[in-house]
Amino acid sequence: MMRIWPGRSYPLGATWDGEGVNFSLFSENATGVELCLFEHARAEKESHRIAVEERTDQVWHVYLPEVRPGQLYGYRVSGPYEPEAGQRFNSAKLLIDPYAKALSGSIEWSDAMFGYRIGDPSADLSKDDRDNAASVPKSVVIEQAFTWGDDRLLRTPWDRTVIYELHVKGFTFRQPDVSENLRGTYAGLATPASIDYLRTLGVTAVELLPVHYFVRDQHLQERGLTNYWGYNSIGFFAPDNGYGVSTYRGDHVNEFKTMVKTLHSAGIEVILDVVYNHTGEGNQLGPTLSFRGIDNAVYYRLGGDKYRYYMDYTGTGNTLNVRHPRTLQLIMDSLRYWVTDMHVDGFRFDLASSLARELHSVDRLSAFFDTIQQDPVLSEVKLIAEPWDLGEGGYQVGNFPAGWAEWNGKYRDTVRRYWRGDGGQVAEVAYRLTGSSDLYEPGGRRPHASINFVTAHDGFTLNDLVSYNQKHNEANGEENRDGTDDNFSCNYGVEGPTDDPAINELRERQKRNMLVTMLLSQGVPMLCGGDEISRTQRGNNNAYCQDNELTWFDWKFTRQTHVLLNFTRDLIALRRAHPVFRRRRFFQGSRLHGSAVKDIAWLRPDGKEMTEEEWTTGSVRYFGMRLAGDAIEEMDGKGHPIFDDTFLVLMNAHHECVTFVLPAHRRGVRWEGVLDTAADSSKKRGSIFKGGQPYQLEARSLAVLRLLVKEKKFPT
Repeated sequence: MMRIWPGRSYPLGATWDGEGVNFSLFSENATGVELCLFEHARAEKESHRIAVEERTDQVWHVYLPEVRPGQLYGYRVSGPYEPEAGQRFNSAKLLIDPYAKALSGSIEWSDAMFGYRIGDPSADLSKDDRDNAASVPKSVVIEQAFTWGDDRLLRTPWDRTVIYELHVKGFTFRQPDVSENLRGTYAGLATPASIDYLRTLGVTAVELLPVHYFVRDQHLQERGLTNYWGYNSIGFFAPDNGYGVSTYRGDHVNEFKTMVKTLHSAGIEVILDVVYNHTGEGNQLGPTLSFRGIDNAVYYRLGGDKYRYYMDYTGTGNTLNVRHPRTLQLIMDSLRYWVTDMHVDGFRFDLASSLARELHSVDRLSAFFDTIQQDPVLSEVKLIAEPWDLGEGGYQVGNFPAGWAEWNGKYRDTVRRYWRGDGGQVAEVAYRLTGSSDLYEPGGRRPHASINFVTAHDGFTLNDLVSYNQKHNEANGEENRDGTDDNFSCNYGVEGPTDDPAINELRERQKRNMLVTMLLSQGVPMLCGGDEISRTQRGNNNAYCQDNELTWFDWKFTRQTHVLLNFTRDLIALRRAHPVFRRRRFFQGSRLHGSAVKDIAWLRPDGKEMTEEEWTTGSVRYFGMRLAGDAIEEMDGKGHPIFDDTFLVLMNAHHECVTFVLPAHRRGVRWEGVLDTAADSSKKRGSIFKGGQPYQLEARSLAVLRLLVKEKKFPT
């Protein structure tokens, strides 16, 4: 007979101490808890069912001295099944431990996965008594020890950060230089081929699409699709086992840690895209997998007087109840675990505004922000918000507190409109190029608060943005109704691949325009993985359910692909080499440290500064931006001002070429061509131009020039 000891209420979850395992589960409203042990992931019946008798501060706990790492387990929780009162307990359903560090197996869909009787006229008000143990992933007791050596968080400064958003599977699944058995896995991302590609590209951080264990939706599987992106978490501590090589219990946890350690050794940070705003259990008609059966009224925001229904700020059917201290604790414990035990360097919070809702409106001073800000671990890692949700007042770009960076949706929209040729964008694009001081400076934040991006996983790839007038999501099975209408309208009348060399060149130029704009803007650039090699989804701008060649990287490069890849590498290297493109403070528009010129100046084609009237003229689609490298408002370690080269950026979104007069603030000024996104770029790169000389900027193109000086001036 198995020995049973009382155990402790903390820490929550299953904890191996070298002699046995302590199990603890929070439930405020349960009347009983049973711990179920299993021999294998598909077992129809538990080998042991243990009544958890001890309860401390609403935490149910037990210690089993004979249990070891690798043990599979789950819970059955008893209590009232009263949906109209917000209670949905059903002890017939095996439940995933919210604190499980690993899960084994996958969800096998059947009617038994639901707490109510499917097809009953009263819908979710009826209780289903069928046992679903064989169809539920089993929680796994793990050995948390790992040989990290001297690995630690990299803490790359924000001003040196370049983020690369990628999908663990999609990045390597067709990579020929990765062993076939490792493709699409954590281990595949840690191979020399993957590391070398990222390192030579020059990115400093990978932002992984969700890797928390997530639900593959039943309605997608029934259509032959799946939840590819993973924005449907059910295990906030467990890396998804679908990206593991080993199928043995919990081995993929060490594979994840090895991936992080290997990326760190190459100087690359790991940022996780995390989904704490909702879970994979859906609305009142969703399955009972974990939180719903453990304590529905605690974990979810319920709909006011109608406790049967959920408040949905996320578009997924439910919203996690961050107002409850135990739910907030769950999120904080999860975040700290991923930093301290898994060594990740930061987080991007999906639909972060929903986490900030206290009663209904988004509250900048909510408990969520307060708790993170005072936490000695979490306040020191990279925190990135997707600053919106789907509820009223959810669009909060610029309103997150100090210490947070944000996906700058206004940056994306402005850059797209400008290069599309829309009028009235010059003043707006100037703010976005210079770090969006209008959004972040009033709150005391720096340019790095702005995560600058033009494309992301959600929407068109860069190639498709310039190649399609409208979305083509027919393969998703929703009659092309899903996805946003984020059209760029710059394909010149031909959608998709074409043999027309003129159209292809215009498309390539627009890709280069937007890459240069993003990588040389103040703030933190985020490159959508594959944009540098013209990855296409054939016009699908909502490929969340496509786990196939539509979303996997194609590593068969054409000459055109190599050209764009090398162009992107050079751009990132240019940014890295010159702090004038990645300032830690906003421009002042004034002369600093005795400089002869302003730190930034905005120029007309005639070389003179733009007037107030020209900023507001809707017809203006071209301008010059001079960044003075001898006037950076920053100091080195000895308190001396940092100097750099002075650069001139010329931008022309007009459909006709424009001739710029190169500025000459003193005699003998010379400018060196650095890049020109027009087709004859190579002819201008390295060419020398005198101040006052005309420079012809082709239609829809961008040029960067560097001021040549006889002798570099350094502080004494």
